[in-house]
Amino acid sequence: MLGGYRIEGRRAAEIAASVERAVGSGELEPGQPLPPMRELAVELGVNPNTVAAAYRILRERGVIETAGRRGSRVRSKPATTGREYARMDVPEGVRDVASGNPDPALLPPLAKAFAAAAEQGDRDPVLYGDALVEPELARIARARLDADGVPDGPLAVASGSLDAIERVLAAHLKPGDTVAVEDPGWGSLLDLIPALGLRTAPVGVDDEGPRAEDVRRALVGGARALVVTDRAQNPTGAAVTAARARALRAVLREHPETLLIEDDHGHGIVDLPLHPLAGVTHHWALVRSVAKAYGPDLRLAVLTGDPVTVDRVTGRHRLGPGWVSRIVQRAVVHLWTDDALDPDAVAAAYRERRDLLIDALAERGVAAHGRSGLNVWIPVPDETGAVARLLHAGWAVSPGARFRMSAPPGIRITVSTLAPEETPPLADAVAQALGPASTRTYV
Repeated sequence: MLGGYRIEGRRAAEIAASVERAVGSGELEPGQPLPPMRELAVELGVNPNTVAAAYRILRERGVIETAGRRGSRVRSKPATTGREYARMDVPEGVRDVASGNPDPALLPPLAKAFAAAAEQGDRDPVLYGDALVEPELARIARARLDADGVPDGPLAVASGSLDAIERVLAAHLKPGDTVAVEDPGWGSLLDLIPALGLRTAPVGVDDEGPRAEDVRRALVGGARALVVTDRAQNPTGAAVTAARARALRAVLREHPETLLIEDDHGHGIVDLPLHPLAGVTHHWALVRSVAKAYGPDLRLAVLTGDPVTVDRVTGRHRLGPGWVSRIVQRAVVHLWTDDALDPDAVAAAYRERRDLLIDALAERGVAAHGRSGLNVWIPVPDETGAVARLLHAGWAVSPGARFRMSAPPGIRITVSTLAPEETPPLADAVAQALGPASTRTYV
């Protein structure tokens, strides 16, 4: 059965787990058809309804898809496999420009902030039943949102942007619903959506953000939610402009039932203004993480939105982890109020590194994108070949497959730690990697 792999189990959960293990290990490959339900039921000696329930679990987990009479098959990009498997392993002696991490030298020190938060906790310990959001954190965050034109709404705190986005999606959607997402876009989000049993509708992106006509097409096609990265889009560096925001708001007004989620990915590291879309649909959320500006390990994101959405997210959060540590929240408050970070200086440093690389590539005839953030996106004709040639030349870049659905191939270069003297040799290597491969004759 299935090229040597035998599905096992007597209960629906056991059968589903058997298939999912095989997909994760590679024994069942993307696109591979599964046995018809009645045939598998006979093979396992179970009721066909048991197999039907197992297949339903797998569909909701994003592992398989069903196409009517053509039956069920492993998804072309099953959630079980994950885009993290496309991560570049960096050999010793190779320069890593693939990680997507901020520059540690630009992150503020945390010891003083956490010491102050711990002392505050000793004086005023947080107990069960206390407020979920640190009052001072809520006050500062709301003031900054107001200054950026984000509509008024209640606040919640989640363990990072992906956690917040997952909670908002789960608050409104059911398995089988479709989410419009940027393509290329954030690989973790592209994995999360099918893992929730949801479908993706790709939306093209240019330097000004998601293309309005692509968004309209996705919403007309039935997408119930739209996720937009306002600034520092990963991987392209796109940032929504005022003109693009007007166009997107016009589309959303035509579809007011759309769940809108905005990820302000560049908050604290970008010097371009925010042009929020929130307020034109009934349900919306805007997420701001502290990861890129203050450190990925802080695991804190502020979430605002319409009252129904935030109430649902908060209520479900209470039944799980309960809340994000108030010690962490208080430490972030100290980082904010002690001016531990100069956002303008950080944004300028990243902008200089992006511009240097983009200009150097342009001088060599290579087009690249990166209006904001930590990364530069380079369209390439042969993604696998470009990555391999650059690795051979001593540079580890991120393959675009981690970020794409139907978008053309590309590579992502993280410039956060790129020194000025490294830029010319990197640009040379990219230009050579994108040129015609050398031809070898074997005799």
